[in-house]
Amino acid sequence: MSWLSNFVRPKIQALVRKPDATPDNLWHKCPSCEQMIFHRDLVENLHVCTNCGHHMRLPAKQRLAMLFDDGAYDRIDTPKVTADPLRFRDRKRYTDRLREAQAKTDETDAIQVGEGRIGGVPAVAAVFDFDFLGGSMGMGVGEGLVKAAAVAVQKKRPLIVFPASGGARMQEGALSLMQMARTTVAVDRVKEAGLPYVVVFTDPTTGGVTASFAMIGDIHISEPGALIGFAGQRVIETTIREALPEGFQRAEYLMEHGMLDMVVPRNALKETLARTLKLLLKLPPVAAPKPGTALAEPVTNTVTPPRKPAGNATARPAEATPRAEPALGTAATDEPRKA
Repeated sequence: MSWLSNFVRPKIQALVRKPDATPDNLWHKCPSCEQMIFHRDLVENLHVCTNCGHHMRLPAKQRLAMLFDDGAYDRIDTPKVTADPLRFRDRKRYTDRLREAQAKTDETDAIQVGEGRIGGVPAVAAVFDFDFLGGSMGMGVGEGLVKAAAVAVQKKRPLIVFPASGGARMQEGALSLMQMARTTVAVDRVKEAGLPYVVVFTDPTTGGVTASFAMIGDIHISEPGALIGFAGQRVIETTIREALPEGFQRAEYLMEHGMLDMVVPRNALKETLARTLKLLLKLPPVAAPKPGTALAEPVTNTVTPPRKPAGNATARPAEATPRAEPALGTAATDEPRKA
């Protein structure tokens, strides 16, 4: 009986069993145009919609791997903080929300810090993860950004921050609001050391993050269509009782009004950052040709003997040297000038 149940029955069930259903993560729906995109195509296109160009949100790990050369970087551990200093509870305990977010993202908080090379330039980057409680800034995020700034100053490297946040974390009350001042002071130390501080806005960047370290960068770059602001559009319209213009608080609108320096697509972001850092640090471009290199080949070709034309000779014979200009007051003829 055990032989029939342990061997024969599983064999029969394997033969008649229906194939497994298609995994639900093979196709992704664009939140902008609702186009279905195959997951491999989406990964190859850096999570940008192939139909409308909408830039989808990226996890922090993928952002760091995409930013640094060859995806290689060293992770910088952030200091640990008290998990629930206020013992906050709304519909659910704050500690339970933290455990769920940590299980979802496999991270301890909403920020990750890494150091590596961007186009050959050593740099420190701090990336927010919107999947972790909306990227909200609490004590853990504040400590992470302060640590990133300290490492940048210690190793004399530029600091790049990728905010993606809904603002301060309400479950930590005034302690989260204190991080606005702490992060601003940390960034000022980077500037005092004469190091570049670049902010790359991603969708969305709002609330206390926008009102603190995100708006004091040396260079402000944004991905296309990113939502950037302090209060929400509906709150503003209710307060001022006026309709806001189309595209208000979007990256393109803010660049037109001087709050951003440039809006760069994701596939050109790394190259743009590398070029910007080299300009700020006054470093020579890696691929810059040496002076005179562009003229080396034409000059060499002028001294090579002309090739004999073929039967249907239509090619012009190459001149050995450039023709000299006639002297003033003389005729430009092929006859030799008489003495």
